[in-house]
Amino acid sequence: MPPALCALCKTERALIKRPKNYQKLCKSCFIRIFEDEVHHTITSSQLFFPGEKVAIGASGGKDSTVLASVLKTLNERHNYGVELILLSIDEGIKGYRDDSLETVKRNAVQYDMPLKIVGYDELYGWTMDQVVETIGKKGNCTYCGVFRRQALDRGAKMLGIKHVVTGHNADDVAETVLMNLLRGDLPRLSRSTSIVTGSDASEVKRSKPLKYSYEKEIVLYAHHKKLDYFSTECIYSPEAFRGSARSLIKNLEKVRPSAILDVVRSGEDMARLVPGAAPSSCACDGKATPNQTPADEDNIGGCGSSNGRTNGGEMAAMEKRLRENEAAEAAGLETEITAEKPKARSQDKPNPTNGQLKTAGTTVPIRLKQKLGTCEKCGYMSSQKLCQACMLLESLNKNRPEITI
Repeated sequence: MPPALCALCKTERALIKRPKNYQKLCKSCFIRIFEDEVHHTITSSQLFFPGEKVAIGASGGKDSTVLASVLKTLNERHNYGVELILLSIDEGIKGYRDDSLETVKRNAVQYDMPLKIVGYDELYGWTMDQVVETIGKKGNCTYCGVFRRQALDRGAKMLGIKHVVTGHNADDVAETVLMNLLRGDLPRLSRSTSIVTGSDASEVKRSKPLKYSYEKEIVLYAHHKKLDYFSTECIYSPEAFRGSARSLIKNLEKVRPSAILDVVRSGEDMARLVPGAAPSSCACDGKATPNQTPADEDNIGGCGSSNGRTNGGEMAAMEKRLRENEAAEAAGLETEITAEKPKARSQDKPNPTNGQLKTAGTTVPIRLKQKLGTCEKCGYMSSQKLCQACMLLESLNKNRPEITI
């Protein structure tokens, strides 16, 4: 049987079967389409503007290394006009983070980018090794996650940067969707599926240019581009809840390759149910990405919106048409019920004393919107008197063993 030819160029021998849609591609076409899909995500969502300083959250792993390489390539190819800087967080995990930071230092030289390293010890007075020694391995990811998010913001502020990009990929987003569904946390689901997070009240916005890129394709891109990255997993992560969601996602992917983006899409659609939630999906309106050709029913583009992607309102539209048909058949004997917002009545006004809304004998609790302020202790943005990091640090400091001389 003769070797299969690339599905795009039709001339070179196909060496790669895309995990996303099983499309057979040659090396150069795969690299090109991967970069074009990331470019599509960036431009359709308007992530950057000319002259902007952008910090890349660099850990030395495959995701952040590929992100740095792709952004450097696309910035030069499409003239984004952005200034890229590597920002690394040193959690203080011996045998893991110290080794990965050596990779980041090499990447800084390879990509000709400035590098800033911020450590937990200098920000919080604790390293993750000390945290785990104090509280144990169960629940330590909660501490690290809160500390890391705040450390990225503080590091960006030190550099005078208001935009941080991270290497979160489609697998990561799908895992987060499942985790928040299992927790029943719809508001957090809305934030986690957004390609851009942050608000006018926040000093730093974050974005995920690799949101629609499969983890396996990121590995293939790094391999064929011969990128230098660190591949060891965190020594404290096996106890994390995310591991269970990851196993489920991988099993689904074996049965249906598009399952990862299907979960991401579902998360985006559910996020729209949250009142006041910002758009969480790619803003391409279903346009095809460059170099995209239909391979089979599961063919998916960079954002998964050009093949079979819908706005999630087909059932509502169908029901509306059915109601219109029934009303026409009844020749005016029936009245169509529309979904227009009813006018507020005096008895529907919320009671400011108990935060409830009374409608037709039913009491509905009202969730008041939190006001974003600053932490009284560290000055970091928070809706409470103390930010999450300071509250966690208080509990740690209470359990810190006293040193006697």
